[in-house]
Amino acid sequence: MSAPRPNYKWELLILLWVAYFLNQGDRQIYSAVLPLIKADLKLSDVQLGLVATTFTLLYGAFVPLAGCLGDFVTKKWIVCLSLLTFSVGTLLTGFSGGLVALILFRSVATGVGESFYYPAANALIGQYHRDTRAQAMAVHQTSLYIGVVASSWIAGWLGELHGWRTTFYTFGSFGVLLAAVVALRLRNEHRDAELAERVREPVKLGEVLRTILRTPTIYFLSVAFGGMVFVGVGWITWMPTFLYEKFHLPLKDSALYAMLYHHIFAFLGVMVGGRVSDRLAPRRRTIRMEIEVLGLLCGAPFIWLMGSSSNLTLVYVALAGFGFFRGLYDSNLFAALFDVIPSRYRSSATGLMLSCAFTVGATSPLLLGYVKQHINLGIGLSYLAVVYLFSAALIFVSLRMFFARDCVQETAPSSAV
Repeated sequence: MSAPRPNYKWELLILLWVAYFLNQGDRQIYSAVLPLIKADLKLSDVQLGLVATTFTLLYGAFVPLAGCLGDFVTKKWIVCLSLLTFSVGTLLTGFSGGLVALILFRSVATGVGESFYYPAANALIGQYHRDTRAQAMAVHQTSLYIGVVASSWIAGWLGELHGWRTTFYTFGSFGVLLAAVVALRLRNEHRDAELAERVREPVKLGEVLRTILRTPTIYFLSVAFGGMVFVGVGWITWMPTFLYEKFHLPLKDSALYAMLYHHIFAFLGVMVGGRVSDRLAPRRRTIRMEIEVLGLLCGAPFIWLMGSSSNLTLVYVALAGFGFFRGLYDSNLFAALFDVIPSRYRSSATGLMLSCAFTVGATSPLLLGYVKQHINLGIGLSYLAVVYLFSAALIFVSLRMFFARDCVQETAPSSAV
């Protein structure tokens, strides 16, 4: 077996960063042009929320399958086929003429396609990055932030100039081209010398499930992540509309500013959190989950202010504070999971955790659409803070009761990756 290319782990990270940028960009453009879709297709707020909820439910339903496949087959092709599928789905969304077509192309094709990306990609990062694991995952996470901000502005700008359909044509076409590039450059990890032992001894589904089901910390981390996703999917779907309607901003500005301040500070938070936890983890194994608790607790007041303030500047400040502490949580999201799961089961564990989280979080866009239509969107956004506090409590309980028993000791690799 051939050894990995020199510095391949960083080339891998760059390739996955770009792929994840588009993964999140394709997800966000729907929210950015929501008012245009509503006016063109004559849909209600509840119907628009239903599209996002169906997307998230399907993502949650298929991601455990994606995670299991990542522990059995070559992750390179899972990543490439995922990128191609959700890009084609995004492209076809531009041809939608009503609710059914939106659900078929946006929710089914794009949602199912995206569900196969993250477990395989995240396991690859964990495989090739050991001493730099949290930092590498934090860098990968920044593509989410930059992808959401950039795509929001681009989608709003294209939508105002050329209509909402052009946005989906543009992003979908670019994704198809990117899939070809990634297929050419991403390495087949089964050829790497470090994985020789694993290739000789394949993972069995039964042992994967037994290991995961016997680790209580995973349950608490997964449900807590579900609360975080509930907040995230809800505010990211409706925040551009909130600024557009409450503060009467132009569409491109509401799409941009709803994401910009939050994700700039999330970028800072995720880099700080990843760096700190990597430095402290060798002598304080609980640091990753402690940083998660801190991020959720401190983020909750800013979420409340985000939805309740009538001052646009204060809303931006709240988005920034919410973003920084969300970044702290994100920086250790899967690094904390990997502390309690052996390396050979990580793709499956990631898939199950994502499934739980997105199944819980799927109802948020629909519920907020109902609150917007019958009560007030600002009230709905503010009360998302309660969910953050509940998630923080779950992680704290698991840290005190189960982490010491569930924590795994990782052996050093026989050769550097």
